[in-house]
Amino acid sequence: MSASDSASRFADLPAPPYYAVIFSSQRNGQDEAGYAVAAERMVELVGRQPGFLGFESTRDGDGFGITVAYFDSEQSIRAWRDQAEHAAARDLGHRRWYQRFEQRVAIVHRAYGGPRRDAD
Repeated sequence: MSASDSASRFADLPAPPYYAVIFSSQRNGQDEAGYAVAAERMVELVGRQPGFLGFESTRDGDGFGITVAYFDSEQSIRAWRDQAEHAAARDLGHRRWYQRFEQRVAIVHRAYGGPRRDAD
């Protein structure tokens, strides 16, 4: 992966405060194709959801993944939770794709970053 590929995986977010929905999951290896189709569709849908700010996601070779979705308000988070197609995919995930999952909601008060600096 090039530096530009890595940089494009970061969400381009406004200044805080905003909300982070942190979804950690362990996939069970079942129905990989169905999962991939649903995941792609959820990315498409959430991108059109009012109040959605962006997301960052990664999954390792053992199926453990973390996705952080950013929203402007708790109301926007609830609206995404209640979106019909998302609710159906979430239920399918609980029954078919995940061995375990945890979801956490946090308020981001501060955010900072930049390029890595090697020690002199």
